[in-house]
Amino acid sequence: MDIRTVPTTPFSDQKPGTSGLRKAVTVFQQPNYLENFVQSIFGSLEGSQGATIVLGGDGRYYNRQAIQIILKMAAANDIGKVLVGKGGIMSTPAASAIIRQYKAFGGIVLSASHNPGGKDGDFGIKYNITNGGPAPEKITEAIFERSKVIESYKIFDAEDVNLDKLSVLRIGEMAVEVIDPVEPYAKLMESLFDFASIRKLLQGDFKMCMDSMHAVTGTYAKEIFEKRLGAGSGTVMNGTPLEDFGGGHPDPNLVYAHDLVDILFGENAPDFGAASDGDGDRNMILGNNFFVTPSDSLAVLTANATLVPGYKDGLFGVARSMPTSAAADRVAEKLGIDCYETPTGWKFFGNLLDADKATLCGEESFGTGSNHVREKDGLWAVLFWLNILAETGKSVEDIVTEHWQIYGRNFYSRHDYEAVAKEPAMKLMDRLRGMVKDLPGKQFGGYTVDYADDFSYTDPVDGSVSNKQGVRIGFTDGSRIVFRLSGTGTKGATLRVYLESYEPDAGKHNVDTQEALKPLIDLAEEIAQIYQYTQRKEPTVIT
Repeated sequence: MDIRTVPTTPFSDQKPGTSGLRKAVTVFQQPNYLENFVQSIFGSLEGSQGATIVLGGDGRYYNRQAIQIILKMAAANDIGKVLVGKGGIMSTPAASAIIRQYKAFGGIVLSASHNPGGKDGDFGIKYNITNGGPAPEKITEAIFERSKVIESYKIFDAEDVNLDKLSVLRIGEMAVEVIDPVEPYAKLMESLFDFASIRKLLQGDFKMCMDSMHAVTGTYAKEIFEKRLGAGSGTVMNGTPLEDFGGGHPDPNLVYAHDLVDILFGENAPDFGAASDGDGDRNMILGNNFFVTPSDSLAVLTANATLVPGYKDGLFGVARSMPTSAAADRVAEKLGIDCYETPTGWKFFGNLLDADKATLCGEESFGTGSNHVREKDGLWAVLFWLNILAETGKSVEDIVTEHWQIYGRNFYSRHDYEAVAKEPAMKLMDRLRGMVKDLPGKQFGGYTVDYADDFSYTDPVDGSVSNKQGVRIGFTDGSRIVFRLSGTGTKGATLRVYLESYEPDAGKHNVDTQEALKPLIDLAEEIAQIYQYTQRKEPTVIT
C-alpha cells in the first residue's frame, strides 16, 4: 500500500455555504471534485497529524463511495484515527455528540440535509470542529482559499473498508473504527430526558407517529421510540434510510411531509406527530389537527424547560436566527434571561453555547437544539416535546394556545420561492439594500416603517462581524418583513420572505395565519416587486 500524490487543477465553485459545500451528485462525481475539497480541508487543519476525526453521513446516494475516498485520503494526510458510523450512517447531531464524547479533533459530515437525494439529487460535505459544531467562517474561508490554488491531493492505495461490520482495522498507520452510530446518541438522550415518564405516556392511551422520511433518523427513531420507550411497532413510519429517500423530499414541512400531515389532520388522528429531515437535524411538530411553527416551538420549549431533567436548573439564555419570530424574545424577557439574534446558520450559535450565554437555540427553518451538542437536533426536539406532554398531561394544542394567552401570538409564516433565476433574485436583493436607508418613517397603507436595514451581526464572544445577512423591514406595530436569499439549495436561488405580526389579544388568536398576514404578504410584493424579478405569482412552499 502506497500514498499517491495526484496532480489536479482547482474548481471555481467550492465555496462552502452556511452548512458546507452542497452540489448536485453529478458535480461531486466529476474527477477530482470531491478529492480537491477534502484535500483542502485536511490542508487547512493545523495540528491534525495523529488526531482522531469522526466520519459519517445521512445515507444518501454517493455516501458510501465518498466515505471510502475520504478514509484513504485521511490516511495519506497523517490522520491518526477515524471513527466511522456503521453502514456509513451518522446523523448530524449524532456526529456532533460523538465528536464531543470522544474529544475528537473534528469531523467530516456528508449530507445535503433536507435537499432531495438519489442519482439526480444533491450531495454535501462539511467540516465540524472540536466542539462538535460546524466550522466557523474563518475555517471555511481558509478551505475555500486553498481550493482555489490546489495543485495535488494525497490518497492511500488501499482496499475499501467493510462499513457494515463493527470492527477496528488499519489503512497504513491510521486506525479505522467502525462504530455503532446510534448507541452514544441514545445514551445522551437518556441523560437529558425522563424516559420513564415518556415511556408511561407512550404505553398508555397516548398515540404518536414519527415520520423519518426514509432518511437517517429511521434507525435512531426505531431504537429510541419503539425499543427504549416502548411505543408500538409501526410508530416510526418511512423508517428505512434509502439513498433516494424513497423518491421524496426529506424536508419536514407541511408540503413535503404530506404523509404525516394527512395522518395528523385526518380522522382518528394520533395525539402527536413529528418528522425529521435527511440528516436528522430538523424537526416538525404536530398535534391532533394542529401545526406548531418552529418559532412557537422554540418559545414553548424555552418557557417549559425546567420540566425536563436536563434543564431543571434553568437556562443561561436563548438564541434565535434573525428571521425567526420574536416569540422566544417575549419568554426570555419574562424569565429574565438574555435572548440573542444571530444570522442564519447553526455555526453562529456555537460561540454562545460554548460561552454559556445560551442554552437553547432555534431557527424558523425547523431547527432547534441546545448545548448538549453543537448542531440542531431533530429527535432531541421530539423528545423534549414528549417530556413536556408527559409532565403536563395536556395536548399539543392546549400547550400552545395557553402559551399564546400568556405571551401573545406571533403570527408567522415563511414563503419560499425555490429555484428562481439567480441573477434577477440578486438584483431584487440589491434593490432592497439600496432602499433601506430611505424607508424609515414611510407609510404603506396602515403600516409605518420603524426601521429598515441589511442585518449585520457582531459576535458578542469573539467580535467577528457578519454582514449582508438579510433585509429587515420593521413596522411601528411590531410587524416585520424579512427578505433573504438562501444558501442551501443547489439549483438557481431560493428567495425566502419571512412575515411576522404580533397579536396580544387572545380573542384574535384563532385567525388563519395566512389570513392574518395577508396585508403583510401584499406589502412584501409591493415593496420587493417579487413577481417582476422572479416571474412567480405564488411561492413554492408556504410554512
